[in-house]
Amino acid sequence: MKTLMYGMRQLLRFAALEARCCAFAVALVAGIAASTLLPALPVARYDLLLLYGIGLTVLAWRLGWDTGRDIAVIAGCHAIGLLFELVKVRMGSWSYPEDALTKFGGVPLYGGFLYAALGSYVCRAWRLFDLRLTGYRPRVTAVLAGAVYVNFFSHHWLPDARWVLAALLLAATAGTWVRFRVGADDLRMPLALSFVLIGFFLWIAENAATYVGAWSYPDQLDGWQPVSPAKFGAWALLITVTFVLTAHRARNLFPADPVRE
Repeated sequence: MKTLMYGMRQLLRFAALEARCCAFAVALVAGIAASTLLPALPVARYDLLLLYGIGLTVLAWRLGWDTGRDIAVIAGCHAIGLLFELVKVRMGSWSYPEDALTKFGGVPLYGGFLYAALGSYVCRAWRLFDLRLTGYRPRVTAVLAGAVYVNFFSHHWLPDARWVLAALLLAATAGTWVRFRVGADDLRMPLALSFVLIGFFLWIAENAATYVGAWSYPDQLDGWQPVSPAKFGAWALLITVTFVLTAHRARNLFPADPVRE
């Protein structure tokens, strides 16, 4: 009975930490949902959401939820995300159908906050769970993450290499463990498994985001439809880009720690 109660307390601790990690993303999606309920305003909804995203970022920094170094990673994710959006929207993969002043190439600038939220999650998880890596191969993982990012563009013109890249990532992360702390317990899981789990929950979040009108896939323009399960795999690959950025930051913070290799 004591073991069961301890397990339940640990599960609640884990859930509470995850909630803190997801706070930026949850607040962003909630703001997007609330914006659909606003009456007609002289300011476009996408423009309001850009101001809202900036406000969330400043608030998280002032409250100490995200550090200055975190903000740098989050800004990098924002920029990478905007480039990704510009290409994918141009190729017709999805769209932002509403007008806005802060919209370029069919992409509103607030769209980058969807990737910034992912950066915020990984940065907070690294700190709140005291993440440590063993057997991590930074160079090869970074190269493969870059190839994953490029492949999301190039597959429109060249053969899609995502399955090859997925296999290479499995090989590169074989033996790489993520150690994390929940209360007094020091736990671990394979790095590749963490990518899969995060990818799954990002797919769930994407369903919620498209439901409240963050963006629309072609089959959602005449009414919301669930996001294809294939996007689950895409997110599991794309998370590697954010992870590599955050891992590089952590290595700079703890260069002498042999656990954070």
